Amino acid sequence: MTGGTKLNRQYWNVTVDAVHYRAVRLDHLPVLDREGPDTQSTATITVIYAAPTDEFREDLWHAAILTLISSLVLLAIATGVAAWAIRQGLSPLESLAISARKVSASDWNLNLPKDATATEELAPLTRAMETMLATLYRAFSSQQEFLANAAHELKTPVAILKSTLQSLVQVPRTADEYRARIEVALEDVARIEKLIHSMLRLARAEQSAAGHHRQDLVPVDLSVSCEQSADRLGAFAVAGGVAIEVRAENHLTVKADPEDLELIWNNLLENAIRYSPKSSRVLVTVSEQDHSAQVKVQDWGAGIAESELAHIFDRFHRADVSRTRETGGYGLGLAITKAMVNAYGGTIVVDSGVGAGTVMTVRLPLDT
Repeated sequence: MTGGTKLNRQYWNVTVDAVHYRAVRLDHLPVLDREGPDTQSTATITVIYAAPTDEFREDLWHAAILTLISSLVLLAIATGVAAWAIRQGLSPLESLAISARKVSASDWNLNLPKDATATEELAPLTRAMETMLATLYRAFSSQQEFLANAAHELKTPVAILKSTLQSLVQVPRTADEYRARIEVALEDVARIEKLIHSMLRLARAEQSAAGHHRQDLVPVDLSVSCEQSADRLGAFAVAGGVAIEVRAENHLTVKADPEDLELIWNNLLENAIRYSPKSSRVLVTVSEQDHSAQVKVQDWGAGIAESELAHIFDRFHRADVSRTRETGGYGLGLAITKAMVNAYGGTIVVDSGVGAGTVMTVRLPLDT
């Protein structure tokens, strides 16, 4: 706009001889290059200009097509490169999966491929898989060993029972002889029943330790529980010339099944009494340590050899090979005790030395 004159613009589309044009009209356009004496004149002109649009639209269309094709080509290349990179990145994982599929009950070895071990990102996964397989292998081996030991332990009393019954039917006997042999057979049946009952208790305790929470737990006073077990084993202790003493600092309560606790203390006290010399004592101490209930069962007997300490909680393990089933049980007592303590979230440790006696320490969470 010059000299106060408004510049008007008008646009329109026109077609001439099938050719499309875009036209513009500029009104009141001032004249900048004037000639003549009147240089102060305010004369204006009107300019009309038109340009064909077909060629421009064709160029625009070609550019759009070229852009689209280029984009598709670049997208295809990027997709191919990404797919190749993902395939290369997942190759160690695929190799690891192939190795994992080869693990079976007969072959627990996880042969890790080199590309999997060389991949830093897979290190947590490979470690977790190795730990999991090691745990499963131990559990599987433990179950196999348990079944083998159980079959072995059952084989002997069953064979004796069978022999006793066979002898009864092979030769005619008097009523007194039949009665005596049947009583022997009943004793064998009682031993079998005791073994099966112990195995069931162990399976129940291990099931609880595996996370199967029980709903029948009640608050139990540990002092009362220990004193009751000491009273029940009083006759057994007197027969062995051993005194049982229970010391309790205060009344500590844990949430448990009273029968389970009774079995725990009975197993520990029975072992302590059996291996204590005559005219000695077994001391049971109940106290609170680090916000947990602690029960110590201590004897001053022969003690346990260091080589046996790592195995005393194993199923069917007997530290004294001279012990018979009649006097020493089946080697399940401490295994059941440990499984039950673990099921309640507690711990049991043993401190012993040859000639120095044995201390069994059980810790259980307090009932808060």
